[in-house]
Formats: sequence, C-alpha cells, structure tokens
Amino acid sequence: MEQLDDRSKLLGQEKVSKVITKLAIPAIIGMLVNAVYNFVDTMFVSWIGTNAMSAAQVGFPVFMVLVAFGQLFGIGGSSYTSRLLGENNKKEASKTITVVYITTIITGVILGICGLVFLEPLVNMFGANSDNISYTLAYTSILFIGAPFILGNMALNNLLRAEGSAIISMFGLMLGAILNIILDPIFIFAFDMGIAGAALATIIAQAITTVFLLSYYIRKKSLIPMKLSMFKPSKKIYNQILTIGLPTLIRQLLASFSIGLMNKAATGYGTEAVAAIGIVSKVFMLGFYALLGYTQGFLPVAGYNYGAKKYQRVLDSTKVSTKVSTIYCIIVFAVFMIFAEPIVMIFRPEAEVARIAVKGLRIWSISLPLLGYSMVINMLFQAIGKAKEAAILSISRQGIMLIPLILILPSLFSLNGVLLAQPVADVLTFILTGILGIIVNKEIYQLRDGSNGLPNVA
Repeated sequence: MEQLDDRSKLLGQEKVSKVITKLAIPAIIGMLVNAVYNFVDTMFVSWIGTNAMSAAQVGFPVFMVLVAFGQLFGIGGSSYTSRLLGENNKKEASKTITVVYITTIITGVILGICGLVFLEPLVNMFGANSDNISYTLAYTSILFIGAPFILGNMALNNLLRAEGSAIISMFGLMLGAILNIILDPIFIFAFDMGIAGAALATIIAQAITTVFLLSYYIRKKSLIPMKLSMFKPSKKIYNQILTIGLPTLIRQLLASFSIGLMNKAATGYGTEAVAAIGIVSKVFMLGFYALLGYTQGFLPVAGYNYGAKKYQRVLDSTKVSTKVSTIYCIIVFAVFMIFAEPIVMIFRPEAEVARIAVKGLRIWSISLPLLGYSMVINMLFQAIGKAKEAAILSISRQGIMLIPLILILPSLFSLNGVLLAQPVADVLTFILTGILGIIVNKEIYQLRDGSNGLPNVA
C-alpha cells in the first residue's frame, strides 16, 4: 500500500515536468540502447554484403508484424492498468496484467506457426526477389520461431512502465540490446552463420530478456502481482485492451505493409536501393526511438491524472512534453542533415548504396521537427482512452497517408519519389494531428473547468 501511495504522490502531485523526466529517462535509455542495437545489427549485416542487407530490410516488416501484436496487448493493457491504478483498483489491475501476458504468449505461438507455414509468399509480398530470397527465408524463419519471446518481451516492458517500474523496463531493454550486440558478431562471423546468425542472436537475446522481466513478477517485486490464478479473461478486459491497443496494431500492420510496398518500389531501382532504404530506416530509428521513449514517460502521467480527474495536470504534462520533444527533434534534424555522409559510411556500403542512403537520410529528416507534437498528441489519445482519435492518428503516418504516396510519388519522381513518401506523409499527419489536438485540448479544458465554469480542484 505504501508503494502504491508513493506512486500516486509521484504521478498525481509532483511537478509534471519532473515526473515525466523521471519516468522518461529510463525509457529513453532503454529505447536508445535498443536503437543502437538495431543500428549495430544492421551494420554487421551490411558487412556481409548488399544482398544480405536488402534481405534484412525485406525481413524487417516481418519483425514489425510480431512487434505489432506485442504492442496490441502491451499498450492496450498498460493504458487500462494505469487508469485502474488511478482509480486505486489494484485487484482489477492484477487480473488485467495476467490476462494480457498469457494471451500475448498464446498469440505468439499461433503467429509463429502461421508464419512458418506461409513463409515464402509472405516474404515475396514484402519485397523479396531472386537476389535475396535465400537470405530472407533464412532470416525470417528464425524470427517466427522466436515469436512468443518477441511478443512477450514487448508486453512485459509496457506493463512494467504502467505501474511505474520504468527502471526495470529499461534494464530489460538494455539487457536484450547488449546481448544482441555481443552475440551478433559471434553467430554471424565466428560461427559463419551469416544473416541467419543475426536472427538467432536476436531471438536468444529476446528469450533471456523475457525471463529477466518475468522474474520480476515471479519474485513478487512488482507493484501489481501477476498470478496464474488471476487469469480470468473477461469481455471487459479484452474490450479495454482492444480499444486502446487495436489502433497501435493497425498502425504497425500498416507500417509493415508500407515498408513492404516501399521495398517493392525500391526493387525497381536495384537491390542497392533496397539496401540503402534499410540503412536510412535504421539510422532514422536511432533518432526516433529516443522520442518514443520520452512519450512513453508522458503516457502514464496523462493516463493516471485523467483517471484521477486532475485535468490541469493532463494539460500541463501535454504542454511540457510537446516543448521538450520538439526541441529534441530539431536537434536530431540538424545532426542528420550535417553528418549524413559519415553516418552512412559506418555501414561500409557499396558506392551506389552509399549515394542513395545519404540522400535518403536527408530527405527523411525534412519532417523531423514536426514529429514531436504528433507523437505526444497520439500518446495523449491513447492515455485518456480516446480510441477513435487514437485509431485515426495511428493509421495515418504509416498507413492512410503513406501507402497512397508510395504508390503515386515514384511514378512522378522515380527513386526520389520512394524516398519522399515518408516525410510527405509526416507533414500530412502533422496537419491532421493539429486539428484533432485542438479539439481534445478544448474538451480537457471543459472537464477541468466543470459545467459551472469554475476550476476543478480534484
């Protein structure tokens, strides 16, 4: 009870900028370590050759599909859990996290089996060609075998952040990334497994991390207990999970489909173009993941205070988060623009791959200053349970906006059109986010002031 009271004081009373920073720093560190892993993993794969690099890019949407289902349960469950804690309903929160985790593992097993059965048509849909098909099959088959660990890891990280255990979540992310970085060169080069070694390193790291995070519950160190006896699925719990998690699932699935379309569009300009886009996406991810980590610190603050009816704190946390995230994005924009070439050359690409990647990184960076606001408002809708708005924004950046652009722009601007699709989609999503953001802020102000126009001091 004392631990719950401390958390309530942290989220509900302390200065919002301090609370967000306290929760965000572990998430940022964890996400950055994870981004560094993706960067280093891509670097090692690129050293194998252009075909291996392009195969990893084709296999990336497969990994995103698995992550999408982990986020469905993790983000949906964590949002509901945060609100339950704000209402001081610890018993229902315990039941929720148990249902979330067990359901996630079952889903992982099902996805793994289905993925292996339909492996070849799946990778062909995501842009595999005769040059990289053997590499792609070797890579993705191992990912599907480890699907339960990928999904379980994602769910546990989100659930731990929801209860305020951000440091444990951070250590979990760091453990997985560090193990992956260590194992990559061993399996890829020492054991001469090539790209299959990269996939195997990923799954082993994910498995060990899952055991580490799960042990936090088994050793009864968590604020909310997870017990097999609490596995009592209910329509209410699944409705809450799906209401918030489904937009994230749809967004990630659309993102996977979009990357597949982008791979196919790039294939028309050679395997080098596919490899270059793989490099650009991993470098961009290095900057994006820190932003994602920060907004994950914002989400429980907004969710808790909305559940506790402390609407001014919701507004304050949104303003602070928007300011900090926008400043960060402007800094990353400048770094990518100025140092694009030396960053790309870390991957030792062939000359044509390097040329396309440098141009691509600068083009993708054009919309970076707008992403901070878009991400914060998206997280706000998730935090306060606004499913409709969250769904619209979740499927916009890499779905509604991006997919038509990938289909249209290459016919107008050739390879430049492929590279322009993402930043143009970001600009359009920012405009839509601004419209919805104004509406939700007005609603929260009205809730704060109450029907009689007086400030709500609850």
